[in-house]
Amino acid sequence: MRAAVMRNREIVVDTLPDPVPGSGEVLVKTLACGICGSDLHMLQHAEKMMESMRDTGAPFVPNLLADVVMGHEFCAEILDFGPNTLKRIPIGARVVSMPLSFRGGRPNAVGYSDEVPGGYGELMVLTEPLLLEVPNGLSTETAATTEPMAVGLHAVAKGNVTPRDAALVVGCGPVGLAVIAGLRLAGVEGIVASDYSPMRRQLATHMGATHVVDPKQQPPIEAWRAAAGPKSCVLFECVGVPGVLDQLMRIAPPQSRIVVAGVCMQDDTIRPTLGINKELNLQFVLGYTPDEFARTLRALAEGEIDVAPMITGKTGVAGVADAFRALANPEAQAKILVEPWRS
Repeated sequence: MRAAVMRNREIVVDTLPDPVPGSGEVLVKTLACGICGSDLHMLQHAEKMMESMRDTGAPFVPNLLADVVMGHEFCAEILDFGPNTLKRIPIGARVVSMPLSFRGGRPNAVGYSDEVPGGYGELMVLTEPLLLEVPNGLSTETAATTEPMAVGLHAVAKGNVTPRDAALVVGCGPVGLAVIAGLRLAGVEGIVASDYSPMRRQLATHMGATHVVDPKQQPPIEAWRAAAGPKSCVLFECVGVPGVLDQLMRIAPPQSRIVVAGVCMQDDTIRPTLGINKELNLQFVLGYTPDEFARTLRALAEGEIDVAPMITGKTGVAGVADAFRALANPEAQAKILVEPWRS
């Protein structure tokens, strides 16, 4: 199969052996796979990501000396079944899945593994019990955003957000936009979104933000105060740049909750006395639960989340390296989908 491969800290196109489904696995054809900010981090900060995985006892740490086919935001078509499968979803059906594999009885992260190829290749093997069939009528492109949008629902759930809260979302890249969608689904009526990019602010409005602010023109916390009224404050850090978390702790009202969804790859510094004196609640988040993943797919299928404006580009495997570079410009791209069979 053809695939875009991370090799020696670069993205190259190569032909690899077709994966073979093992026990409990399904062979699928990758139809579309989104490029995630975590993939950009992996390419630029691979050693730091591996160090973090080891320090936290992650059950899977890829071998960076081997080829890694990234891509974990995918929609695929079932082609064949391995041994010991139930075949509950028929061949030809479109599916999404949490990007986990349990090959050999141990977990692997699909898209961050040198053993299990991800969605930047023409073919993948997926764990059958994790598959969810794409409902009729839902486009492949939209289905491929199930994974990143589930991140937003999970962040909102971990923040214990209710309609009694008003939210400030700092950073309106794909993670921030997913958080905004999750807040709207949770019934939050005051959603203030802050970003320097006009394009991202426009997307934030589409996803459900009730107020958007350019931090060059107005301090985001002022916009939040104007919109919140008597409601309590929950802030979402969706930037992942050193200094932002400390800034949010400084501006947060007393008793606020701060949910950290942005992935900062550098060491950062905060002042604990800010949190102590204000009794702030600091919550870090990662991923989603199986229920949240399934709920996200339902929300997309029922039109409760409209991701169409977020999808700003498509490419075949030959264009993945260029797409990585293009995503550095927030005015040009938001979410690029890889379609491996595209010529």
